[in-house]
Amino acid sequence: MDFASLMAKEISKAKPSTTEKSKDEKNKYVRRADIEAARIAAYNAEQEKLQREREEKAALKRKHEEEEADRNREREEKKRKLAEESKKRREAEEEAAERERRKRLGLPELPPKKAEDEDGTPVPEEENIDAEELSKKLRDLDEPITLFGETHKARLRRYQRLVQRSLTPQLSNGPIPTTLELVAEKDMKIPTKMPKDRAGKTFLFRQLASYFNMILEEWEIALAKRDVSVKQSFAGRQAYNAMLQSKENMRPLFKKFEAADIDDTVLEAIVEIVHCAQERRYVDANNGYLRLSIGKAAWPIGVTMVGIHERSAREKLHESDNKAHIMSDESTRKYLQSIKRCLSFAQVRWPPDDQLQLMG
Repeated sequence: MDFASLMAKEISKAKPSTTEKSKDEKNKYVRRADIEAARIAAYNAEQEKLQREREEKAALKRKHEEEEADRNREREEKKRKLAEESKKRREAEEEAAERERRKRLGLPELPPKKAEDEDGTPVPEEENIDAEELSKKLRDLDEPITLFGETHKARLRRYQRLVQRSLTPQLSNGPIPTTLELVAEKDMKIPTKMPKDRAGKTFLFRQLASYFNMILEEWEIALAKRDVSVKQSFAGRQAYNAMLQSKENMRPLFKKFEAADIDDTVLEAIVEIVHCAQERRYVDANNGYLRLSIGKAAWPIGVTMVGIHERSAREKLHESDNKAHIMSDESTRKYLQSIKRCLSFAQVRWPPDDQLQLMG
C-alpha cells in the first residue's frame, strides 16, 4: 500500500460521517413547542405527585383522627361502665348497711325496689291511658300511632311530650323572638289613637312588635350589604354594635308587650311615635320621643327647698303628664334610646317626601 492510499484512509477515518452529522444537527435545533410540551408534562407530573402526597397525608390524618376518636369512645365507655359499677356497688353497700341497721334496731325490712320499665322512667298510674284511647289521641295529633319497636309506655311518653310541646308558647322568628303572633306588613298600620278594649290592645301589641322587628331586620340587612372595608372600619363596627345593643335593649319592651303590662302614658307616646314614623313624619315622631323621654316638666337646678314650707310652683314638678320617663329606670332608658335609633334608621331606609320632616 502506498503513501497516498494510507493518507486517504486516515483522512476518511478522521472525517465524520454524514449520518452522524445530520444527527448532531437534529439535536442542535429543538422546536419551542417541544420544549413547552416537555415543561407542561413535567409540571403536570409534579402536581400529580404533590396531589398524591396531599391525599396520602389527609388519609393518614383522617385515620389518626378516627383512631383517636375510637380511643376516646372506648375511654368514655370505660368511664361510664366504671361509674355505673361503682354506683351499683355503693348502692349495694348502703342497702346492706341499712338492712344491718334495721336488723340491729328491730325495724321492719326494707321494701323491695319496684321494677321500672325498659327506659328507666316509670309512668304514674294516674297518667296511664289505655291503648285504644292513646291511639285515637295520637291520630288526632297527626302523629304515627306506633313507631318501630315502640312499647305502650314509650308511646305514652311520646304523647305526653307532644302535649307538653303544644302547651308551650312558640316563639316567633325575627331579630327579637316573642310569643306574640306577628302580623303581616299590610296590617302594621298603627291607629292614631290607642284602643281602649282588651282585644284592641292585644292586636296593637302585635302590631308594635311586628313593626319594631321589621325595623331591626331591615337594619341588620342594610349593615350586612356594606363593603368589607366599611364593615371592618371603626365606624362600621360601631354601627353594628349599636344595632346589636338596640336589639338587646328592646327585649324588656317586648316582654311588656307580651304581658300587656305597660303604662298607658308610655304606650300612647309609643303609638304616636310609630304612627308618625309610618307616615314618614320623622320630625313629629322625634317630638313625640322627646315628650316621652324628657317630658315637659321643669327640671330643678340647685336649691329647691329654702324653707320649711313647700312652694306652690313645686307641685308642677310632680305632674304625671309631664313626667320624664327616661329617668324611671335603666331598662326604660335603654329601650327609649333604642326607639330613637330605630327612628334614625327608618328615615334613612324610608326617606320622607317632605325634606322638612327629616330629623337633624
